[in-house]
Amino acid sequence: MTTRRATVAAFGAILLWALLAWFTTLSGDVPPLQLLAMCFALGGGAGAALTLWRGGVAAWRQPIRVWIVGVGGLFGYHLLYVLALRSADPVAASLIAYLWPLLIVLGATRVSGQALRWHHLVGAAAGAIGAALVVTGGRGVQVETSQIAGYALALAAACVWASYSLLSRRMAEVPTDAVSGFCLGTAMLSGLAHLALEVPVMPSATEWLAILGLGFGPVGLAFFLWDLGMKRGDMAVLGAASYAAPLLSTLILVAVGRAEASWTLALACILITGGAALAARDMLGARPAA
Repeated sequence: MTTRRATVAAFGAILLWALLAWFTTLSGDVPPLQLLAMCFALGGGAGAALTLWRGGVAAWRQPIRVWIVGVGGLFGYHLLYVLALRSADPVAASLIAYLWPLLIVLGATRVSGQALRWHHLVGAAAGAIGAALVVTGGRGVQVETSQIAGYALALAAACVWASYSLLSRRMAEVPTDAVSGFCLGTAMLSGLAHLALEVPVMPSATEWLAILGLGFGPVGLAFFLWDLGMKRGDMAVLGAASYAAPLLSTLILVAVGRAEASWTLALACILITGGAALAARDMLGARPAA
């Protein structure tokens, strides 16, 4: 698979993550860790079924370090993010957690060997500002010392996801089919954390539809597409483009009547779109080899 095709495939993950907020609102009162366990079980189960059908069981025979990175990245990020939202102001925590795209841009040159150019950095910075406008709604964020622990958890979540993404490049020989095993491992650990920290809730019919949508999309197929992009795509471009996820997510909420349009959203659209295009300047301008 070429770099361009792998990058485009990972764009699909970003588009799927844009559905995350809408589906999550439709999931009702299902506790977050229970929701994660159910969704990862669906996504991992579907991937595992496809892997078995294709006879690719060997994809799961990986060294323990691969499983630590895979399961640790998926479960670690989501657990830390959930705990951060519980321990601090959700807006501020979400903003801190969304430092991971910038961390990927900064780390891309070390793990992929590609040159980090000025337009990558400027594009990522523009996306970060745009994401901040989306998350905060253009309002200031109050940082309280009593919530420092929650902010630290959010920062740890950002570092975990960026590390998982960057290390995927170092493990490019591991087939993407192995992600199904990572998802199933994450489902098991999320289920155990749910039983320890939450009270189970039986989903309604509508909530089940939302869970199915999440499990087969943003918390399923998206991770397989992201794995392809991180292993074979342009990491700096994908890092900058990832800031489109919260923007598209908010636009979807506006379209379905769960959020309101505003000038900050319009400005964020310009910043994130322009930043992503700037970061992808080399890829967009490149011509296929004869």
